[in-house]
Amino acid sequence: MDKNNNEWSLIIKPKYGLLDVNLKEIWRYRDLVALLVKRDFIAFYKQTILGPLWFLIQPVMTTAVYVFLFNTVAKISTEGAPPILFQLAGITCWMYFSEALVKTSDTFIANANIFGKVYFPRIIIPISIILSSMIKLGVQLLLFFCIWAYFMLFTDANVHLTWAAWLFPALVLIMALQGLGLGIIISSLTSKYRDLRFLLTYGIQLLQFTTTVAYPLSEAPNAVKPYIGYNPVTSILETFRFGFLGTGQFYYSYFIYSIIMTIILLVIGIIMFNRVEKTFMDTV
Repeated sequence: MDKNNNEWSLIIKPKYGLLDVNLKEIWRYRDLVALLVKRDFIAFYKQTILGPLWFLIQPVMTTAVYVFLFNTVAKISTEGAPPILFQLAGITCWMYFSEALVKTSDTFIANANIFGKVYFPRIIIPISIILSSMIKLGVQLLLFFCIWAYFMLFTDANVHLTWAAWLFPALVLIMALQGLGLGIIISSLTSKYRDLRFLLTYGIQLLQFTTTVAYPLSEAPNAVKPYIGYNPVTSILETFRFGFLGTGQFYYSYFIYSIIMTIILLVIGIIMFNRVEKTFMDTV
């Protein structure tokens, strides 16, 4: 209590609405967000020999395997783009989305001890995960753009920028919000149904192959092309490749659908997160 004016300096009140998100309070805890981001980065690579080099090793090795399997063996078209750039573009975006989703989906269970000891806005944990994953995304994008610049400047490859490259910040934001929304939905469910943690591993693998990570949408069979197109991640990959490689096309309907689905997932996620937050200590 403030002795000068006899008013409380901090009042903790229960949430009244399932969609309540106190942005002012989250901003007040921004130092905690920075601390959690630093913790995630250091803890993950603390006892590794190569450390942050894994940021680069993972996409490079995965790209090499995909180029060999999908472009060399299966002869799947890249619509004129260099196979290395085509696969690296899809893998870089997918790794960010999948990592954000998987780590966010473990919010309640992995942080139960912290939640039970001290108060802070619980949504800070998944937000910090999204931001810490962006560090990895930034390093991998740097690798992508270095290789992209090489093909642009020193080869005759059919690589060029299009107007869709201006959408790049929006693409990163949409991926982040998709991972956040879907992640906190799963986290809210796994606080009660632990089996979902095991199913998520297989679900991510299946979801990857229903997304155009390793192939362009134009190469998908006509019977399933609409279903793959309406995967919210597909339009992100197609737009990113169209913007920086100049291949494929911009799918307006799928892109708008992806934005709408992102908002829906985020709203549902916040509702479920706020509801579970009140009682999760009884079930976790």
